[in-house]
Amino acid sequence: MPATYAYRLLNVFAESTFGGNPLCVFEDARGLDEATMLALALQFNLSETTFILPSTVADARVRIFTTGYEMPFAGHPTLGSAQVVRALLGGGDALRLEFKAGVVPVQAEGDVWTFTAPCPGGPRTAPSPLSRREVAALLGLDESDLAADPMWVDTGADQFLIALRSPEAVRRVQPDSGLLDRWPASSLGRKTAYVFAFDEEAPGQVLARYFFTKQGGGVAEDPGTGSACANLGGWLIATGASLPARYAIDQGAAVDRPSRLRLAVGSDGAIQVGGRVIEIGRGTVTIDPVGQTLLA
Repeated sequence: MPATYAYRLLNVFAESTFGGNPLCVFEDARGLDEATMLALALQFNLSETTFILPSTVADARVRIFTTGYEMPFAGHPTLGSAQVVRALLGGGDALRLEFKAGVVPVQAEGDVWTFTAPCPGGPRTAPSPLSRREVAALLGLDESDLAADPMWVDTGADQFLIALRSPEAVRRVQPDSGLLDRWPASSLGRKTAYVFAFDEEAPGQVLARYFFTKQGGGVAEDPGTGSACANLGGWLIATGASLPARYAIDQGAAVDRPSRLRLAVGSDGAIQVGGRVIEIGRGTVTIDPVGQTLLA
């Protein structure tokens, strides 16, 4: 017999209806195997799609899929899924969600959600396998545009962070598609680059962009990346920044999806990332016995 699964479409880190990073959340994924979850993520073709399941250790278990693989943790899927879980449970602004990376506490003030990064032992870091000159070439920049040595940071998902000297340099980034084979790869085999700069003219403001290589070649840009924002918190800790610290991170304008992320790093090293979640639609997917999917 065909089975029907309800989903919701949300924009996360959104300050307006069509801003932020889009997300599809399946309300009850019981009965879906991993291959079907992956197929559904490819069907919706968003950066991530999540699937809510029962949990014995948290309010819900969440599985996160890109169009090519499952992720242990990601930022905007956490916040968007939290809003759906709250609605399904009938309320509650403090939740615990179970991911492959561990149990993550989330809390809300209205439609603004915040998660605490799953890194109880502190951020894990590793040096860049490439020189500053080589990294600058990958981004279409001059070596002088880099403000510090790039590094790997992991507060739940390992990513390659590159600090630049100015927001203007962030805006000039244009990854060279001809050099994709030289991009360093994460533990999941994903090639990414998170570039950011602190705005000296607006203390507390950061401009960031997140790039990743696409299946089949080429480079895409993510409008709002919560896991990378958490890794920016890890970067602050690793580089000896003064704590506690709070920043507002703007991302996504270059792809016409402006996003606002809120980052807080406590004196104890706790890293919190927040943003507004806006639901924009609902629907169902019917899966027949031979695996065809019909959207309704």
